[in-house]
Amino acid sequence: MSLTDVTRELLVRYLGTWAPGALHGGRRATFALVARTEVSVPAAEAALRALAEFADRLRGRELTMIVAGPGADRARERLTAVQAELRTPAALTVHTLPDAALLPAGLTAARAAGAPLLVALDGDADDATLRAVRAGKPGELLIITADGRALRDAGFGLDAAVELVDGAGRALLLCLGTPSAKSLEAFKNELWAVDEYAGVRLRDPHDPDRRLLDISLTPNPAPLRRELLDHLAARGPRTVTELKHFTMTGTVYRPADTLRALHGLLETAAVTRDPEHGRLGGDVVIARSRTAGA
Repeated sequence: MSLTDVTRELLVRYLGTWAPGALHGGRRATFALVARTEVSVPAAEAALRALAEFADRLRGRELTMIVAGPGADRARERLTAVQAELRTPAALTVHTLPDAALLPAGLTAARAAGAPLLVALDGDADDATLRAVRAGKPGELLIITADGRALRDAGFGLDAAVELVDGAGRALLLCLGTPSAKSLEAFKNELWAVDEYAGVRLRDPHDPDRRLLDISLTPNPAPLRRELLDHLAARGPRTVTELKHFTMTGTVYRPADTLRALHGLLETAAVTRDPEHGRLGGDVVIARSRTAGA
């Protein structure tokens, strides 16, 4: 599978998590697929098919899909055919815009503000786009960008970045900005659940060693152990809950991977815990041992 195929699979997986929660939380929700260059018709079709799976939840609700960018007209023909094939209800509407710059206006027309909103953007996000996305409640931005810091100060509250690297060494940087810890955790879960035989590996853009990680439901915890040790050295003792938050926002790993990494560190006496015995609950304090890394 190519990087494009893997990102499409990840988008579909995340939509499968996002859509039911968005529809449960309000009467309307909006998803936008946006490209600064050329809209991917296969991605647009895959997204529509993913959303259509929740058609039975649309009674009394509205779900809007917007496709914006060059080539959106070509995508519209295919999406119209898919709607006819699937017999999607009137509550699931699809709109196309010929330019990504028109997205803020399109979101206004869709009454996206104040309701669940997810924007998947291939390209950089300008200030108008960021404001429009943040107006969602919650508003989330999944972005393919060249700038790993693109969402760090964009006002979403939480963000995470990961590089997808193929066998030839080509890399694609993917970032998610969201105010919801639940959404960020769901994104991480889907990230590690994509096809492990696709020939694509993950890399933490903040890792100075540029280590490549095989995609797996049980990823190698060794790099996370090193990152946790470095974090404890820099920040001092932390609770398990705080370390899970660091794992979610500061690494490519899932919060659930934290416990497995900590058990390994405890077994090698690289860290200590307080209290010393009992379940490794969220309020247990973890500290780096004086001998760690020696």
